[in-house]
Order: sequence, then C-alpha cells, then structure tokens
Amino acid sequence: MDNREIKIRELEESDKSQMAKLANNSNISNNLRDYFPNPYDEKDATSFIEMTIQQDPAVSFGIEFRGELCGVISLMLQNDIYRKSAEIGYWLGEPYWGKGITTKAVDQITEYGFEKLNLIRIYAGIIEYNTTSMRVLEKSGFKKEGIFQKAIIKNDKIWDEHRYYILNKKM
Repeated sequence: MDNREIKIRELEESDKSQMAKLANNSNISNNLRDYFPNPYDEKDATSFIEMTIQQDPAVSFGIEFRGELCGVISLMLQNDIYRKSAEIGYWLGEPYWGKGITTKAVDQITEYGFEKLNLIRIYAGIIEYNTTSMRVLEKSGFKKEGIFQKAIIKNDKIWDEHRYYILNKKM
C-alpha cells in the first residue's frame, strides 16, 4: 500500500454521514472512553465536527484512506505542568481494520504534535483487551511505560490500563 493513500485532514461538515455510519459500532465504542456515544448518529458527528472546526490549534483530524473518511484521530493537549504533553486517541471504521491505516495515521499525528505543536511527550492509555491498538502504537515507536492495575471501568467490568508513550527526539 502506498503511504500517500493515507492522510490525516481536518474534518468537514460533509463527513457527518460517513462518520456516523462508521462510528455507530460497539466494536469501536468498547475500546474508547464512555463519552464516545453509543449509539452514534449524525447529530453526534455534527457536534464533534463543529467542535473540531473551532480548535486552535487543530488537534482532531479525519483519517482518510483512498479519498474516503475512515476514522478519527486526536491529540488531547494537557495543561499546567503537563502542558508539553498530549494524549493520543483514535478510532477506525471496522471495514478498514487490518490494513495498516491506523499506524500511518498515528505516525502522521505524532510528527504533527512534535513538529507543529512542539510537544515533548505523547501518550496513550489502552484497555487491556485492546491488543490491536497496543501493536499499532508499538509499530509507531511508542514504548510501554507500565500497567495501571484495575484503573478502568468499561461496560461494568474492571480492567487494567496499558500506558504507552513516545518522546520528541529533538527535545
């Protein structure tokens, strides 16, 4: 696959139908924070897209594969003493799984975070059963920092959180 087939880009109002279609999937929401709606409809997509348009700097992007929106990726900028860090979060529509798309999107937003936002550190917390996401981060150069025992409650069960990080080599 040609890396140019995958890019991150700002979301547009016209993405709402595709975004809602892909995001309305418990196989996605089961791996994300509870504030990610399930079910997910066009109103949810519109609200999210409108929020991203207001961002300055932009930190949430659509993931595009061969000209089609296939997911979303974001950096959640931290503040106060953590102001040079960001948490990365992402989801990819199930029809696009297993193609290496998320790894390329993680690479692109990591470069953006380090080059354009001058971040020192990007990290992620992954629910213990989401081994696919752990592999994505490892392929993108993230290292496992530790396991936070019984730190997550998802779907009324208690899970460990696997924490990953990457540092800006230029800092």
